[in-house]
Amino acid sequence: MSHEHVSNTAKIWKVFGILSAVTIIEVILGIYKPESLHFNNILGMNLLNWIFYILTVFKAYYIVWSFMHLEGEKSSLRWSIVSPVVFLVLYLLFILLTEGDYIYGVFKDSIIKWNF
Repeated sequence: MSHEHVSNTAKIWKVFGILSAVTIIEVILGIYKPESLHFNNILGMNLLNWIFYILTVFKAYYIVWSFMHLEGEKSSLRWSIVSPVVFLVLYLLFILLTEGDYIYGVFKDSIIKWNF
């Protein structure tokens, strides 16, 4: 029985390139903060932050996809791994935005001072 060695060098460079490109886009957006993205609010948060969240979730999904070798699995297994994580990340994001907005409103509209 012989096993043929398959080189994954091209795949590794592809993953490196995609993750590097997304990270470079995040860094450039973080440094320059375009006003068209930074001062447009959608669902209680500016568009730039939404782009950061979307790119971060994409990077996390792509890392799981490539390093856990999910691309060769059945779609039901992929969804059983990915969907709970996506749901929990979205739920955490909802909780943080809701509670953060409430706390901001309390400190903005009351006599309680910002002491932190």
